[in-house]
Amino acid sequence: MSSLRDAAMVSRAWPFEEARALLKRVEARGGSAPAKDHVLFETGYGPSGLPHIGTFGEVLRTTMIRRAFEVISDIPTRLIVFSDDLDGMRKVPENVPNAEMLRLHLQQPLTSVPDPFGTHESFGHHNNAMLRRFLDTFGFQYEFMSATEFYRSGAFDPTLRLAAERYDDIMAIMLKSLREERQQTYSCFLPIHPETGRVLYVPLKEVNAREGTITFDDGSGRDWTLPVTGGHVKLQWKPDFGARWAALGVDFEMYGKDHSTNTPIYDGICEVLGGRAPNHMVYELFLDEEGGKISKSKGNGLTIDEWLEYAATESLSYFMFQKPRTAKRLHWDVIPRNVDEYHQSLRGYPQQTPEQQLGNAVWHIHGGNPPASDMVVPFAMLLNLASVSGAEEKAVLWNYLRRYAPDASPETHPGLDAAAGYAVRYFQNHVKPMRTFRAPTDKERAAMVDLAARLRGHEGSHDPEELQTIVYAVGNEHGFQPLRDWFKGLYEVLLGATEGPRFGGFVALYGVEETVRLIEERLAA
Repeated sequence: MSSLRDAAMVSRAWPFEEARALLKRVEARGGSAPAKDHVLFETGYGPSGLPHIGTFGEVLRTTMIRRAFEVISDIPTRLIVFSDDLDGMRKVPENVPNAEMLRLHLQQPLTSVPDPFGTHESFGHHNNAMLRRFLDTFGFQYEFMSATEFYRSGAFDPTLRLAAERYDDIMAIMLKSLREERQQTYSCFLPIHPETGRVLYVPLKEVNAREGTITFDDGSGRDWTLPVTGGHVKLQWKPDFGARWAALGVDFEMYGKDHSTNTPIYDGICEVLGGRAPNHMVYELFLDEEGGKISKSKGNGLTIDEWLEYAATESLSYFMFQKPRTAKRLHWDVIPRNVDEYHQSLRGYPQQTPEQQLGNAVWHIHGGNPPASDMVVPFAMLLNLASVSGAEEKAVLWNYLRRYAPDASPETHPGLDAAAGYAVRYFQNHVKPMRTFRAPTDKERAAMVDLAARLRGHEGSHDPEELQTIVYAVGNEHGFQPLRDWFKGLYEVLLGATEGPRFGGFVALYGVEETVRLIEERLAA
């Protein structure tokens, strides 16, 4: 452990950088923060829509920092996944059924809104279950916490009573961030109407710190007085953020760039309520195909289940590890690339030094014990193989794979077998409908005729590098400069794609005779 810990203390991988900063915080722990014998990580989830990949990414990245911290420290850790399910449903999500029914329950807490899917106690319970099911498939070690239970069980009561006592201090922080018009009606407390069950955004007539109550007009001329405890009232979301940190004694929480300007508010309220603001990490947001922000309610990004329909879970983890502070497009075309880069990292891991291994994504994905890759061909190659073979099931791809790698089988190479199934599904749903072939230019036609002739007459081995040399030679002799124009022409004319794998490897996998036939068929089209 000592050599690993030494390497971790100087590793430039972002999880270790964050872990070292957190260790400094813990070593300097003091003030009025709650006394704990552990380090507490937290992630938050807003269950207003179906869980999406961004939610998962936050838990995964936090877990990576947690694991890195456990390498450099012996202090126990906990991770809480906190669901803000007492929030009122402000609008009906666009990607769920029974929209008309949901409109009848606007502004009610999500755990009071009927489940439009009809499978759970409420809409909030449904979305919480979706999140937990997915996190469980990854084997995350976490404790789930519901805001509804946190408020109604009394666990939050001491902090809420303190918020009533220090109401003016909290309001002073909040009012500085609000426009003048909003300042006139804002309160950090939101009453939940005793009759309608709706979360009310109304000005308060009184905050009684001694009694721990608020008084308000519900908009109909009726005054109500409610205790701030027991789930009768909830905090606005910004004060809730800081109050939760104080109540739980959170040491670390990351959040998206859209929250970054609120950090002083969260921190200030946490400190007003007797806590010590946690360490933060701000990550960039994921973008949709058009470069727009992904929204849970719109459902305009890839969902968790959509990614897993076309690739193994580790490829998604690999995507999440890469450059968390850089905005990245999250669309269908990122899946194949991340599958292949993940396996490249696996193959390179055994040859790396300990320092290099700690910087490799697969160390963080697999908790320091990555498996060996059994992908004898890249995923991109499987996609092209599915394309030219017209495969509708993975057994078709195995006809080629067995010839290319005689020792491979679905039993000995389960990862490759799964990838073959993913490739066929991905091709059928996302490549085939968009595939467009073009006619070759005169120069390309002459070169492809030459390539077919050379392959037909080739009597050497079917080694991918030897076949690649033939492809290179044809491109050079026909004057393609740069050579990528030659390969681009092969992909577009033969495969209906703008890019592809090393063509020599494709020939070796698909077969020399089959490739010659493919060239002749496309030139005759």
